[in-house]
Amino acid sequence: MALLLLAASPAPALFSTNLPPELANPVSSAVESRPRAGLPNFFAKLERGDTARIGYLGGSITAQDGWRPKTLKWFQEKFPRAKIEQINAAIGGTGSDLGVFRLRHDVLQHRPDLLFVEFAVNDGGASPAQIYRCMEGIVRQTWRDNPLTDICFVYTLAGNMLETLQDGQYPRAAAAMEKLADHYAIPSIHMGLEVARLEKAGRLIFKGDKPKTPEDKAKVGDKILFSPDAVHPYPDSGHQLYLEAVARSMPAIQAAGKAGPRALIAPLVEDNWEQAQVLPLDNAVLSTGWKKLDPATHPRAKSFKNRLPDLWLAGQPGDSLTLTFKGTGMGVYDLLGPDCGQLTVTVDGGKPRTVARFDAYCTYHRLAKFMAAELLPPGVHTVKIEVHPDSPDKPKILAQRQQKIDDPKRFEGLNWYAGALLLIGEPVSVKR
Repeated sequence: MALLLLAASPAPALFSTNLPPELANPVSSAVESRPRAGLPNFFAKLERGDTARIGYLGGSITAQDGWRPKTLKWFQEKFPRAKIEQINAAIGGTGSDLGVFRLRHDVLQHRPDLLFVEFAVNDGGASPAQIYRCMEGIVRQTWRDNPLTDICFVYTLAGNMLETLQDGQYPRAAAAMEKLADHYAIPSIHMGLEVARLEKAGRLIFKGDKPKTPEDKAKVGDKILFSPDAVHPYPDSGHQLYLEAVARSMPAIQAAGKAGPRALIAPLVEDNWEQAQVLPLDNAVLSTGWKKLDPATHPRAKSFKNRLPDLWLAGQPGDSLTLTFKGTGMGVYDLLGPDCGQLTVTVDGGKPRTVARFDAYCTYHRLAKFMAAELLPPGVHTVKIEVHPDSPDKPKILAQRQQKIDDPKRFEGLNWYAGALLLIGEPVSVKR
């Protein structure tokens, strides 16, 4: 089987902290789809009637009962002889900066034939340099694991992106992702371009509640109601438009490219996170106060065991985690929630900084991550993370979203629920 080369000559690698203008300020004309080298390996399996797995890596828009199950069903109906399965790797409120770490556990170990990557909304506040590091890490990890896995970037939209799309340009995050898609000949689909066009034409209401009265229905009329919050589409209308965009794009994508393994050409940015990995927490030195939670008896450990097989708890001031590693960055995959506090982070004995593990959404527990150190010079580094003795101002933080403390007992504590280490490098000191 011949290698599929993705470029005639490799582009020079660049440190993404010092980008040329075309990468630092990416611009891309808004089109619904660019087939590039297509998805030839995936479609070959479908046409043969083989078993094929579609991985869906993304945020809450992908986690919804929306474009993900709709596209899965669409493929199943188009190719009834094939057995098509899904790998649901969507986590709300997370972007490519966590996706690049969790990719192996959540997706690659399940052997996808096609990987959809959806982070354009959740990466909307990230710098282009950060997007290149993380998204390129996802691409290179995937093809190093299996060069026959096809990848497709899909872009969704939020209300603050409408005007840019309607002016004929991709918003910044999607524009940065297009630079990578061009570099690796990865097909891309902007599922929201038609949404933006319909809104501009007055045929779609981007944000609105479902009509409950005849008066409400009269106001909506025959317009399409897209979403309740300008981000998460209604399944029967907004996500239907996303499905239709994918369906329109697939004939050209199916016709593009030639089946065969993908060659890993030179990276677009040299400091991409191809080496990002998740390691068990006990690779670090833990103080005596830590407890490993049993998913059979602890509700948090049970709820999140599919993403965090091991969950640890530290809850007393001074409880600490120390890791010495050789590399450029280190973080922790953890939870945020009502009973969580804040941490003190010290890198290489420098000035401590405080990191909150409580935010305005902490009326419930959810998956999260933070980078204790990143963009460090290559070499050996030591990071120490301690439970801070003071609680964050929880009432003030919740008030940012007009939320209040409903039950004071739920919000008591300085807890830190940590599940795994996020590492760009390798540990040096290991506790056994």
